[in-house]
Amino acid sequence: MWFFIAFIAILVVIALWIVGIYNRLVSLRNQVKNAWSQIDVQLQRRYDLIPNLVETVKGYMAHEKTTLEAVVNARNQAAAARESLQKKGGPTGGSLKELIGAEAALKGALGNIFALAENYPQLRASENMMHLQEELSSTENKVSFSRQAYNDQVLLYNTMQQQFPAVLFAATFGHHSAELYEVEESEAKKAVKVSF
Repeated sequence: MWFFIAFIAILVVIALWIVGIYNRLVSLRNQVKNAWSQIDVQLQRRYDLIPNLVETVKGYMAHEKTTLEAVVNARNQAAAARESLQKKGGPTGGSLKELIGAEAALKGALGNIFALAENYPQLRASENMMHLQEELSSTENKVSFSRQAYNDQVLLYNTMQQQFPAVLFAATFGHHSAELYEVEESEAKKAVKVSF
């Protein structure tokens, strides 16, 4: 009889232990999803600000039509990559790389428009332009912080899956490694050159 009770007690302890692992994995996966949604919110904010920027700049840079079109096209590609990622249920290897590439192109196009704006003193002095530059800069900082928080959550989630004893159950429970948000372009990784 004692053997049977001890056996049942051991089974209950093991079951509770497995439930604890499962709950921890679910919690970490949800934290990764939440961190991704924070990036998503900031990206959408940036996409919403870009048409206002283009409209503000359009009157001053009438002959810089190709630059303005490049910004609009880059914004549309980035928004499409974001939507594709959402339809796939969140960041996966291919969809995340597509978004990262589109974001790099958008960042480059925005850099071009701000560089050209330097040639237009009235545009630089425009209150709308200064406000939009500040908003975009602030949003860019928020995107960076959100990416860092996302990568931190991915690290915790992936580490939990790889540690013993969770490694025995993670795949069985449907948990797979999440993708880090990494910049792959070599130009983006280079140090910024500053000269005075």
